[in-house]
Formats: sequence, C-alpha cells, structure tokens
Amino acid sequence: MAEPVRARRLSDHEGQTLAQIVRRGRGGSIRVRRATMIMASASGTPVPAIARLVAADEDTVRDVVHAFNGRGLAALDPR
Repeated sequence: MAEPVRARRLSDHEGQTLAQIVRRGRGGSIRVRRATMIMASASGTPVPAIARLVAADEDTVRDVVHAFNGRGLAALDPR
C-alpha cells in the first residue's frame, strides 16, 4: 500500500498565513477550504477525515496537499 499523503512541515510564515486565512475567512471560500485542508494535513489528520471536514472528495484533498508540497502557498489559488 502507498504511503499516506501528508503536507510537508510548515514554515513559520506559512503556518501564520494559513491560520489567518482560516480564522478570518478571507480570500474566498476556495482559499479557506484549501488552507483548512493543508493545516489539517500538516497536523497529522488523515485524508478521509479531512475530506469529511471540508465536504470534499478524498482525491481533491490529495491533489491540494500534493500541490502545496510542490508549490507552497501558491497552491491555495484556483487555477
């Protein structure tokens, strides 16, 4: 079985930025949901639980986490 998908360790700046987005609900609902996914993943929450938390498909959560691991905070913005 494959390794579970998990967000990489957050820098201080990334953690603060994500927390502000989630707390204040700024930047639109897509950014807030994606920030929530990344924060939950970085704290060790498994993908199925994150998917239930944000009412998203598990594959969507995995895609967002992979994008964040590769592109950083730029992954929060819709394409």
